[in-house]
Amino acid sequence: MIRKFAALALLSLVLPLTAAADQQAVPGPGPQDVIEQSARQMLDALDADRDAYRKDPKKVNGLVDKIILPHFDTQLAAQLVLGKYWRTATAEQRQRFIDGFYHSLLNKYGAALSGFTSNNLAMLPFRGDLSTGNVTVKTEVKLDDGTRVPVNYSMRATPDGWKAWDVSIEGISYIKSFKTDVAAEIDQKGLDAVIKRLEAESASDHHGAA
Repeated sequence: MIRKFAALALLSLVLPLTAAADQQAVPGPGPQDVIEQSARQMLDALDADRDAYRKDPKKVNGLVDKIILPHFDTQLAAQLVLGKYWRTATAEQRQRFIDGFYHSLLNKYGAALSGFTSNNLAMLPFRGDLSTGNVTVKTEVKLDDGTRVPVNYSMRATPDGWKAWDVSIEGISYIKSFKTDVAAEIDQKGLDAVIKRLEAESASDHHGAA
């Protein structure tokens, strides 16, 4: 369920975050605009060649990579997913995991977005204190059966603008869910095995898309 809803969304473990205290110091649009603008840009790109993306959903990955993921703090998300294992990982392991996690996000978001239309997404009124540097942008995603699913984006202020670092679907954090799965796999097989699996999946997806 989480994997399906995460694709539709576009884009107690939380570590202390360094946030800008003044919204004026954060470049670019505000957090609500970041989500809405990237979503609309994604929809326009899909509408431009809808048939091609339906026939080959892998093509959507390129759009996600270009439009959505630049607004996602992949390094922080990967760090949160690894949790205690981040502290003992080498610099090389950290970077390889970040890259593997990035491509995992890319594939999860891309697969179902080929059928995503403007009717699927509703932006909810923004409520939050920008001066804290940490806010939640709330949206709803309408499924084919008419069900409305709350999809909330946890965002933080960075020197490069507002970035999302987690997506919560029906109150379930994507980061927490991924963290639970990864932790169990690391305990059983070790961090290197998890990294190699992510890299193998990425290589397989690239080969299949070629």
